[in-house]
This record gives sequence, structure tokens and C-alpha cells, in this order.
Amino acid sequence: MTPIDHQDCIDACNACAVACSHCAAACLREPDPGAMAGCIRLDMDCAAACQFAAAAVARGSEHAAAICALCARLCDACAAECAQHEADHCQACAEACRDCAQACRAMAG
Repeated sequence: MTPIDHQDCIDACNACAVACSHCAAACLREPDPGAMAGCIRLDMDCAAACQFAAAAVARGSEHAAAICALCARLCDACAAECAQHEADHCQACAEACRDCAQACRAMAG
């Protein structure tokens, strides 16, 4: 496996990490950030997983498929949570998470 073989996965992971980080920060600025605690936690977990997965794929780690499988599961959870909220940042995050989950599953085979 060479990184260029899975550039779409790397790009989706990086885009999702950014979307999740933005979403978490925006949730903290909501009128009642306590109500967004679950979303914020998942955003942070998902962003970390996406960064880990992108790095693993980029370096051709022998564990990249397993890491991407985990990343896809976290992206699914984050997408489901964010999709429940009407805020634009949550909806954008949910979309990025769905895209990343799909790319990670394709990479993990």
C-alpha cells in the first residue's frame, strides 16, 4: 500500500477532522453548551480518530485498515449525533463524517 493509493481516504479524514474540530468549537459557543456535551465529546473523539487514520494511511502503516475501520465507526456515531442538531456546523460535520466513514471503509476493504 502506498499513500497515493488511498489519497481520497487521507483527504476525507483530514476534512472530517477539521469539520469535527470546527463543530466542537461552535457547539461551545451555543447558548447552552451543556446541552451539546455529547456532540462535543463525539466531535473530539472523531477528530482524533480521523487524524490518526490519515497519518496511518499516509505512512503506509500495517495497521491502517484496522485504524480506518475504527475511524469509520466513530464517524458513524458522530454523524448520527450531529445530524440530530439543526445548527449548520452540526449538519456540515455530519456530512463530513459520512464521507469519511465511506472512504475509510473503502480503504479498509
